[in-house]
This record gives sequence, C-alpha cells and structure tokens, in this order.
Amino acid sequence: MIAQKVRFRLLDAIIVVALLGLAGWVYYRIAYGIEYKANWGVIPQYLLRRDGATGRLVANYLVEGLLTTLRLSVWSTLLAMLVGVLVALSRTSSSLFWRLVGGAYVETIRNLPPLVLIFIFYYFVIDQLMPLLGLDALLSSRSMGALRAIAWLFADPSLLTQLISGVITLAFFQGAYISEILRAGILSIERGQREAAWSLGLSKLDTMRFVIMPQVVRRVLPALANEFVNTIKYSSIASVVSIQELTFMGRQVVVATRAIFETWITVSLMYMTLTLTLSLFTSRLEQRLRARD
Repeated sequence: MIAQKVRFRLLDAIIVVALLGLAGWVYYRIAYGIEYKANWGVIPQYLLRRDGATGRLVANYLVEGLLTTLRLSVWSTLLAMLVGVLVALSRTSSSLFWRLVGGAYVETIRNLPPLVLIFIFYYFVIDQLMPLLGLDALLSSRSMGALRAIAWLFADPSLLTQLISGVITLAFFQGAYISEILRAGILSIERGQREAAWSLGLSKLDTMRFVIMPQVVRRVLPALANEFVNTIKYSSIASVVSIQELTFMGRQVVVATRAIFETWITVSLMYMTLTLTLSLFTSRLEQRLRARD
C-alpha cells in the first residue's frame, strides 16, 4: 500500500487559526470576563510530593488518581473483552437459548446508564457478595508483602471493594458494546471459510480460534480501540462510589485549592495522555496487522 502525502491546505490553515482564536477567546473570558485569577503554581505540589521519611519524590493526589484510573481501566478492559467474546459467541450460536440470553444481556446493558449500573453493583451486588467471599478475612491473613502487591496491582485493601465494583460495572457495560463489535466481525467472515475448516477436520472451537477470530480482530480493531478509549473515559464515573481515581482526586484538589480551571485542565491533559497513548498503540498495531496482509 502506497502512503499518501499529507498536504497542508488553505482550509487547514483557516481551521487552525479559528481554533487558536477560540482558545484565546475562552482564555479572555476566563481571565477578564469572570475575573478569575489563575494560580498554576499550586498544581505541581499535587502531582508529586516529597516523602517525609525518605526525602524522595512520591506520587501525590493527581498522580495517585492517574495510577488508579490506569489500574481500573486495564482490569475493566480485560474483563470486558472476556465478557464481549463470550456474549458474541452466544449471539452467533446455533442455540436459540444462548442467542436469547446474549440478546437480553446486550439490550439490558445498552439501555441503562453506567451511573445507575455502578450504584446497583455497589449497593446491591458487591455489598452482599464480598462478605460471602470472605475477602476481608482473606486480606487480614496476608503478609505485608502480599498486601503491598495487591495495593500496587489493584488498590489499597481498604478500597478493594469499591475497585471491584467499578471494574465489574465498567466491564459489563463495555462488554455489551464489545460483543456487538465482535458479533459483526464474526458474521462478516464468509461461511465458506467455516465449511473449508470443517472439511479439513477442525472442530468448531478450533475453527473459531485459528480461522475466524484472527480475521475478526484485524477487521474490528479500530472499533475495539474506540471502546478501549471509552473505558478510560467512563472510569470517571467510579468516583461516585469513592474510588480514588483521577476525577475523585481532582475534586479533592479543587476543594483544597479552589483552583478550578487549573485542576480540571490538568486532569483533562492526564486523561488525554492515557487515551492518546492507547490510540497511538492501537494505530501502530493496526498498521502492523495490515502489513502482514
């Protein structure tokens, strides 16, 4: 495939100038229209702080929130992919029962807002499920090293219930959309390829693993990348159940400093860092997969 040259045209210049003008107008309205005095000097101390015991720079509120958002997004994405694959397979199954189950799940989740779902999971499911699993007793019997590992991989043990609630909610919410993307990809594969694989002696499972799914991933990767980015953005709703992710920490900084615009602009840039990094990674992956074809 021959790469096309990117040309900067007059229309592009007009759009850039218009965007710069809009940014300047917004800054003017903030600085002079509502007489807001910006104080960017307070932001760095909420990114990093110096530890009193060791004297080293360690993460403070905003960076800690960014790390929690990253953990929440990673685990939610992995679980959402698992849910999406299972539901997509059920939706394309020859069994009417599994098609109905998958369809009911997708239609239920797609027609409920994620904020309602997180309250349902937190107050009615997780709050009842955790005592049955004996998670508190299990954590209390762990060594300090194990607890530090749990805190690094997931969250502080005292906040693990909230994190699990957020992960399950985001995973089941995003899983519905991912399943539809995968279902569309599976149905786009010509039936002749399945029949050819079966004639070679491959089972239905092996046909799905080695013939269908590799092609599906290449075809739907851009759409999947969009849902992965959405998972990062939707993680902000987890702040309503006291998960100390980036939006939650941003609110704490606003309360402490009254630096409203500075804090939320910083939080926005931190979210963009995550989403743009993911977008660039998936774009490179898409190019590599396309080059193999």
